[in-house]
Amino acid sequence: MDKRQFLKSITASSLAFPFAGKEFDRILTSYERHSTDEIAQDDDFWRQIRGEYRLKPDSINLENGYFCIAPQSTFNAFLKNVADLNYQGSYYMRTRLADDKIAVRKLLANFAGCPFEEIIVTRNTTESMDTVIAGIDWKAGDEAVMAEQDYGSMLDMFKLQARRYGIVNKIISVPNHPTTDDEIVSLYETAITPKTRLLMVCHMINISGQILPVKKICEMARRHGVEVLVDGAHAFAHFKFDLVDLGCDYYGSSLHKWLSVPIGTGMLYVRKDKIAKLWPIFGDSGYPDDDIRKLNHTGTHPIHTELTIGAAIEFHQKLGSERKEARLRFLQEYWTKQVRDLSGIVVNTPRESHRACAIANVGVTKLKPAELAKILLEKYKIWTVAIDYANIHGCRITPNVFTTTQELDALVKALKELA
Repeated sequence: MDKRQFLKSITASSLAFPFAGKEFDRILTSYERHSTDEIAQDDDFWRQIRGEYRLKPDSINLENGYFCIAPQSTFNAFLKNVADLNYQGSYYMRTRLADDKIAVRKLLANFAGCPFEEIIVTRNTTESMDTVIAGIDWKAGDEAVMAEQDYGSMLDMFKLQARRYGIVNKIISVPNHPTTDDEIVSLYETAITPKTRLLMVCHMINISGQILPVKKICEMARRHGVEVLVDGAHAFAHFKFDLVDLGCDYYGSSLHKWLSVPIGTGMLYVRKDKIAKLWPIFGDSGYPDDDIRKLNHTGTHPIHTELTIGAAIEFHQKLGSERKEARLRFLQEYWTKQVRDLSGIVVNTPRESHRACAIANVGVTKLKPAELAKILLEKYKIWTVAIDYANIHGCRITPNVFTTTQELDALVKALKELA
C-alpha cells in the first residue's frame, strides 16, 4: 500500500484529517520552478509560509528545539480529532482504534523508510530510548558506551541500570569542532571492549546541534559485535536521511519536534531481529515476543494526538524535505557566519555545513549562559535556552521555517553589542 492509500485509509476513518489548505498549495505552486537553493534564500517565500503559523508577537522565538509549533492545518486536524474522539467515546476505542493505529504506523514507517513491523508510536524520545535501555537483559559487568553530551534522561536510565544490574557505563566526550569523521568514530571505538554490549549515540547533539557520522559509527560497532542505539530526537524530519541505511539496531525520536506533531508523540524503530530479546517495560501477553507492539503497552493514551501524525506528514511532504532542510541550514549559517570569528563570541557548533543544520550554540565569553539568555530575553526580546555543561557553554539558538532573517539580524546585533 503506498502513501496515498494510507492517507485514504485514515481519511476514511471517523477521525479523518484535512490536508493543508488551498492557499498553501498556491504558494508552493507559484515556486515550483525555483531550485531548492533559490527557495532556501528567498525571504518572500518563507514569509508566506510563516502565515501558516500562529506566533506570539511579543518576542522572537529562537527556542524551537524543545518542540516545534504546529502549522495551523496540523493543529486544526488535532482539534478535530479531540472533538471527534470525545463525541464517539468508547465506541471508537473498541471498533476503530486498532485499525487506525496500524494505518498510522504504516504511514509513519513509509515516511521513515522502514518496514512498519519495526516501528511503533511512543510519547517521546525518552520513552523510546528508555524502552530499549531498560529492555535489554543486562548482566553484571556488561558495558555500555555513551557521551557526556547525550541527553540527561538517557544517561540517568543507564545510571539506573548500573545500580540495578551492575553494568559499567563508559562515557566519552565529543569535541565541539571535530576535524574528521574518523576522529569521532575513533573516540567511540576506543571505548569498546569485549564486554561492551551497547553503544548509544546522538544523531544530532541537542545542546550544540552537531550532526554525528552515525552510519560510520554503526559500521564500526558492527565489526565489534556491538549494538547501536541512536537518539534521533532532533534529526527526524529535520534533515534528510535513510533510517535503515544508517545500520543501527534501535532508533528513537520525538515527532513533536521537527515533524511538528502536537506534544506527546514519538517513535521507536527496532530492527526485526532485535525485537524478541527486548523485555517490555509494561507487561503485555497479547503479542508474541517478536512483535514490536509488545513494547507499546501504555494503557489508555491520547490517541487524538497520534492520529494527527498523518496531517503533520502531509504538511511536511508538501513543503518538501529538501526545501525545509536547505532553509534551516541557511538560517543557521546566516547568523553564525556573522559572529563566528568575532572576539568575545564563541560558537560551539561545527563550521562545516554537513555537521549542522538549524541548531547552533553561541556564547559570549564575559557572560555566563544563564546571564546571556536572561539579557537576550529581557533587553532584546529574544527567547533562547541556556546550556552550561558537557563542554558547551552558551545559548542554544534554534530557528524554524517561520523564522525570518530580520529576526536573526536582531540576534546578531544583540550578540555584537554584548561582546
